[in-house]
Amino acid sequence: MLNFKHLHYFAAVARSGGVIRAAERLHLTPQTISGQIAQFEERLGVALFDRVGRRLELTDAGRLALSYAEEIFQTGAELEDLLKNGAEERFITFRVGIADAVPKFVAHRLLAPVLALPDPVRLICDEDRLERLLADLAVHRLDMVLADRPMPPGTEIRGYSHPLGESSLAFMAAPGLAARLPPEFPACLDGAPLLLPGRDSALYNALPRWIERQGLRVRVVGEFHDSALMKAFGEAGAGVFPAAAASVPDVVGHYDVVKLGETADIRERFFLISAERRLTHPAARAVSEHARTGLFATVPPPPIFSAAAVVAPVP
Repeated sequence: MLNFKHLHYFAAVARSGGVIRAAERLHLTPQTISGQIAQFEERLGVALFDRVGRRLELTDAGRLALSYAEEIFQTGAELEDLLKNGAEERFITFRVGIADAVPKFVAHRLLAPVLALPDPVRLICDEDRLERLLADLAVHRLDMVLADRPMPPGTEIRGYSHPLGESSLAFMAAPGLAARLPPEFPACLDGAPLLLPGRDSALYNALPRWIERQGLRVRVVGEFHDSALMKAFGEAGAGVFPAAAASVPDVVGHYDVVKLGETADIRERFFLISAERRLTHPAARAVSEHARTGLFATVPPPPIFSAAAVVAPVP
């Protein structure tokens, strides 16, 4: 039988990234936590962590165990709420995977309508690389995935990419850096330090190619899988960074940066990926409707793509 104390300690270490931090949170000694994790791994017969420097990183088995642990803890919380408050307080759980490359402000705008639905919804968000999220979607640990590209061609996972919309691309910089650049756009990008989204982003190759097509030099000084971290470096003056034009008001409102210019030659596209061709979850339908009539209302979405072929749009 599964030892839930072991599961609790394991999840604490996974969330904290190390035994010492987990021990501080749980008010236990690191030796106690390490011993419990060792017993848990011995019982399961697999390693749940790899030691990388001074940190612990989850193995593939560890990531699988953590996803189930989160579900178990969530189910326990739901049961407690149900028993305390009665069936009338029961809510719908909506588990969303958000690909690292999707800007946080865009994800927030897309998901905000979920919390305004008539029936109570508990929104659970998980951010990771797209391929890992798709694996969780395939075994129904996620209800949908938000991504900046459709399902990769040739994937063995069955799923459908529902286009939500697209946005032209803006270039942002800290005021101090912007003042040192030429005022004309896109000439101001020539040789300027550029912060680039990570390799999982659809912009990773498209953006440098576009700059080169303008006859400008590319000088990439940083790559970031986390879009929020990229913006933080941009605010500090480390370089120019891209942002979906639809999110510029949010970016300017939260970071001390200015807009250098905007191009429609590069467009960020956003997709809702589901395991089903027709969206049935009320929260997923709310996200799709809001994107088409609100956030990206000015741009008609392209047709839906499955993992293998193009199919007709879903009404």
